Amino acid sequence: MIRRTRTIEMLLLTIMLFGGVLSGTAQSKSNDVAVVVNPAAPVSDLTLSQARRIFRGDQQYWNADLPIVLLVRNPPSRERDIILKQLYSMTEAEFKQYWIAKIFRAEATSGPKIVYSNSMAADLVKVIPGAIAFMAARDVDPGLKVVKIDGHLPGDPQYPLR
Repeated sequence: MIRRTRTIEMLLLTIMLFGGVLSGTAQSKSNDVAVVVNPAAPVSDLTLSQARRIFRGDQQYWNADLPIVLLVRNPPSRERDIILKQLYSMTEAEFKQYWIAKIFRAEATSGPKIVYSNSMAADLVKVIPGAIAFMAARDVDPGLKVVKIDGHLPGDPQYPLR
């Protein structure tokens, strides 16, 4: 796993250096949280508001035939803290209560699926057609589609999830 991550980091660094990207951008990308989906998901760009609706379970289908499967990092993780702050505007306790209430009111059949690492999230997103997850941008590997948020990708100064 460490070898694979280092290989990907080296490849990204090489692309950034030869692509003329400033090293400051590379540093900011390493701190960003990427929203990723299965390549079959019919989405490549979301507004922050749309991402919020999806992660809060207000939008539960990509289309009539494809349910959204939420994958959320376990606590404590930096990625989860950022998503709780930026997309949910909740504390950990409020997040848990939110999903209990949503299920109790039959607004959702279940809460998000918990993943215990970015590599677990990546592996599941690759094999579940409607999956969406978030992970450290530096951990994104081939086979995942990174979703733009408000037209920006991780590493962009205007990217909102950092």
